[in-house]
Amino acid sequence: MFDKIHEECGVFGIFEKNKCNAVQSVYFGLYALQHRGQESCGIAVCNDGVFTHRKADGLVSEVFTSHELDGLGKGNIAVGHVRYSTTGGKNHNNIQPLVIRHVKGNLALVHNGNLVNASEIRSDFELSGAIFHGTSDTEAIAYSIVRERLSSASTEEAIEKAMPDIKGAYSCIVMTATKLIAFRDPDGFRPLCIGKTPDGAYVIASESCALDSVGAVFIRDVMAGEIVVVSDEGLKSITTHCSGKNNICIFEYIYFARPDSVIENKSVHRARINAGRILAERFPVPADVVIGVPDSGLDSALGYSQASGIPYGTGFIKNKYIGRSFIQPSQNQRESAVRIKLNVIGETVRNKRVVMIDDSIVRGTTCARIVRLLREAGAEEVHVRISAPPFIHSCYFGTDIDSEENLIACRYDTDGIRDYIGADSLAFLPAEELSGIIGSNNFCNGCFTGNYPVDVSGAGSKNKFDLPIHNNA
Repeated sequence: MFDKIHEECGVFGIFEKNKCNAVQSVYFGLYALQHRGQESCGIAVCNDGVFTHRKADGLVSEVFTSHELDGLGKGNIAVGHVRYSTTGGKNHNNIQPLVIRHVKGNLALVHNGNLVNASEIRSDFELSGAIFHGTSDTEAIAYSIVRERLSSASTEEAIEKAMPDIKGAYSCIVMTATKLIAFRDPDGFRPLCIGKTPDGAYVIASESCALDSVGAVFIRDVMAGEIVVVSDEGLKSITTHCSGKNNICIFEYIYFARPDSVIENKSVHRARINAGRILAERFPVPADVVIGVPDSGLDSALGYSQASGIPYGTGFIKNKYIGRSFIQPSQNQRESAVRIKLNVIGETVRNKRVVMIDDSIVRGTTCARIVRLLREAGAEEVHVRISAPPFIHSCYFGTDIDSEENLIACRYDTDGIRDYIGADSLAFLPAEELSGIIGSNNFCNGCFTGNYPVDVSGAGSKNKFDLPIHNNA
């Protein structure tokens, strides 16, 4: 937990032509996307051109009681958001949806991703007299759209004009009085997909698992650079900025997404199975049992077991009432907090040589505690296999990866990390094997290689422990 990578955000939107159950649908959709952010959430709904919204810190189930849902009223268009702030910090004004009232109407915006030129955009607006209420990239996107809307015939035209000035990762949904509009950056860093319910409602979501939650059938992914417009006239696509590129974040497959999601026609579950299989082939070790660290390590552990022939076992029980963003205790309480979140099944590991699969190592502190738990439970040997390469660079596109001075792989080689976490052996998935987990080379792996698809020189520091953060999700 404490040194684990966090999700950025999840977005969901629905356009119903004949019904007014949009709020309830967004609630279910956000529930399905809760794994992408547990810091705050919000819903905005449009009923005959009138916007109502509610947003607050907390989980979806905590913020949206039945009373709160009823208070939002009925409406046929709605958008929602779950958030974990990688940039922008904890500020109520950063909670989405961002609702903007301007001279040509209203819009509500939800955004997943991170801009690399947010500071530049913000400075440009502030020098023109604009006042920012929050510190997130999302506000810069909204203001860019509104500025173009003043001289455009439609919101989608305004978005089309604004996109060239917005650099970085953004998968966004905009609600107006009559339309639901989705758009995705030309590199396609973050996922976004389209579905349709049996009664004809169109749904836009970060992951296909959210479509399933409202009974929608997956249609396709929003293409990188595409603008999708849903209105009473149906669905329209604007492809002006579609370049044919696709740099989906590979960590979506390794960790972020739910295993039952399909992203860019690739099964997340299958990608994790493949990662485990590759680890078994490249880094075999004599052992008695393979276990995974919940949740995203489980499928990779299964793949390792299948490829190696070593039996798969359930090594940990996770407290299901504690989310990924469990409360951060003081330093001297963290050991107990790990035990609260994860407990070892002693029967599985006692007097055995254990292969433990996890998705990543960031600073190494949590992994070291988990290895220690296994040894205390009687494991004879602990061999750690990681289903991702070592993190040696920051991410600027919506993943909460720290600055390089705080990444353990920037301070130690693999043997040094092995000693730090107290394992008998350690191996990471090689960066050159990433294409093997999804059968494609169309992805961003900048946090592992330093090869970013776009220029990040103006993105600023990512040190989340020592420096203030001024940029969101």
